[in-house]
Amino acid sequence: MQTAFVDFPAAPWAVLPDRLPFIRAALNGSFARRRQTAMQASSPVAASAARRRAANGTIAVLPFIGLAVQRADAHGEATGLLSLSHFTQAFRAALADDTIGGIVIDVDSPGGSIYGVMELADEIYRSRARKPIAAVANSLAAGGAFWVASAAREFYVTPGGEVGGIGVYDIHSGFAKGLAKAGIETTLISAGRYKIEGNPFQPLSTSGRSAMQARVDGYYRAFVTAVAKHRNVPESAVCNGMGQGRLLDAERVKRENMADGIATFEEVLDKINARSNYSGATPSGHARVLAARFRRADVLPDRGVPTYILALEAELLSL
Repeated sequence: MQTAFVDFPAAPWAVLPDRLPFIRAALNGSFARRRQTAMQASSPVAASAARRRAANGTIAVLPFIGLAVQRADAHGEATGLLSLSHFTQAFRAALADDTIGGIVIDVDSPGGSIYGVMELADEIYRSRARKPIAAVANSLAAGGAFWVASAAREFYVTPGGEVGGIGVYDIHSGFAKGLAKAGIETTLISAGRYKIEGNPFQPLSTSGRSAMQARVDGYYRAFVTAVAKHRNVPESAVCNGMGQGRLLDAERVKRENMADGIATFEEVLDKINARSNYSGATPSGHARVLAARFRRADVLPDRGVPTYILALEAELLSL
């Protein structure tokens, strides 16, 4: 399977700039244990909330945790990457399951690569009428993570949470001077007028800078348009407010109309449970919460390679 790492040098980013050390750490694997701990802990959090409320159906809790990329294999996910492809599969499964009365997206992400974000956000937005869908910044929804979370029918931020980072950026790194000091000369042979534009072995040209800026501006316009639609506000409110790329605390997030309210994760579960459109009673009045988990499937006949798919694992809890 294609890994997320191919996205790193080429994709514009809707992520907090100060999270670049996180990206480097993810690549060298130092976040592996943290990621595994976070994934293991998501079910007990949901279970604790479920034990303290009566439920008339099942709420699917989908973790949106880590640095978002379009695709990631098991190693990437273990090092802190969030596969948007896998998340989309989980969302579709929860949406199609008639026994699930509502969906809560548990967000703790600085954003990530721009690739795949627009499509996922659009899909969540189009699904608002099908069943209650809420997202909660628990405790960070920045950049592309906010783009996605704002698409839910309801969006909340925890009391100590932060939301924002609305913006897009790209990076050009120049190695020419360093290589020259080391006595290394690199010659690029190319065809196509702009094929090597922006390469790291030469200074960034004026036309190359303009092209990069136009690319970033295009994605930023799409970001602003989407947030304005999701939050039902004018685009000017997004451009001229909402932090303008900065993170905002919970109170400011509420004042800027970036969220529907301030609530803990468990309070959001209660809200969605109360609005669940699932009419069937669960066995003996028990509550159920589904947590998304990744598991490895058998080799698919038409692919011939091991494929990682999302499985929804249900845990029946006693009240």
